Amino acid sequence: MQFNQILSRSRELVRARSVQPSDALAIAVDEAIEGSETSLSEADVLLRASQLLEGFGPLQALIDDESIEEIWINRPNEIFFYDADGKHCLEIEFGEREIRSVVQRMLRHSKRKIDRLTPYVDADLEDGSRLHVVIPEVTRNHWSLNIRKFKSSPLGLEDLLVQGAITDTQFELLLDAARSGSSVLVCGATQAGKTTLLSALLGELNDAERIVSCEDTFEISLNHRDWVAMQTRPSGIEGQSDIGLRELVRQALRMRPSRLVIGEVRGAEALDMLVALNSGIPGMGTIHAPSAIGALEKLKLLPLLAGENITERFLVPTIKSAIDLVVHCHRDQSGRRRVTEILEVTNDLVF
Repeated sequence: MQFNQILSRSRELVRARSVQPSDALAIAVDEAIEGSETSLSEADVLLRASQLLEGFGPLQALIDDESIEEIWINRPNEIFFYDADGKHCLEIEFGEREIRSVVQRMLRHSKRKIDRLTPYVDADLEDGSRLHVVIPEVTRNHWSLNIRKFKSSPLGLEDLLVQGAITDTQFELLLDAARSGSSVLVCGATQAGKTTLLSALLGELNDAERIVSCEDTFEISLNHRDWVAMQTRPSGIEGQSDIGLRELVRQALRMRPSRLVIGEVRGAEALDMLVALNSGIPGMGTIHAPSAIGALEKLKLLPLLAGENITERFLVPTIKSAIDLVVHCHRDQSGRRRVTEILEVTNDLVF
């Protein structure tokens, strides 16, 4: 009997939405026993299949389902997830103690921790998914967790063209920007496809490029021979001090990058990025903003968080010389992602 087939069948049942994850394994085991010529008992089959499913309990089948892009929990006994058909909710037996146990297992890979002194955490899972957890007293009553999944095989610009996320004209413009050494800022709302597009742009670079990326948690997916990926480290891990994005950018500049990448520009590291790009190193990154102009306006404000003597008179020309293109990604109510705007940053642009 093939135990992997039992595992596959249980996940198939979950994907079909016909049963809850807690029932899928039992059904798959029953079907396997009925169609098997071996003498294994139901207990033996259930034990072996359960070992295969051990991972992250009832979340494992959802994590393994490639059609699901995000999973979250607000309270015990409910699991929400989002796929191409929209939002779904599974009501299963998954108590507070089990949730805590699964979260602790999830954090082993990143060696990060969560407790009353550190009541929230961002971490990456072994498959590249991003985990975010917040616990009381920051949340009102229960542990809250989100798992953002990323495709194991990164999409290229041609894939986005086929999917309709970009037009033929946008494809040519973005391809030329990536290969010519333009600095590109990708903007949009949460889940608009910013990191997917960023990874696709980086995927167009040739082997002669040396890429160094800086992120809060590893999200960029890339197959490139000369790539160094770095992520921040929060304080409190075995008494160690924190390592923020500003420090990562400084370290990146000592690594001879031909492309500097910041996964998400959200704070004072914007100043370090602008200074680096103005030194002649092409770069790419993402930023949360409602439009291309909005992204530039935000980029004009974030360096002020560095607390240094910086003025708008300095920042505007600095941004214009550092950024070549701003690409805005949008996700509509149906869940479709597409590029809605590509803005060329020129000297006469007002923002």
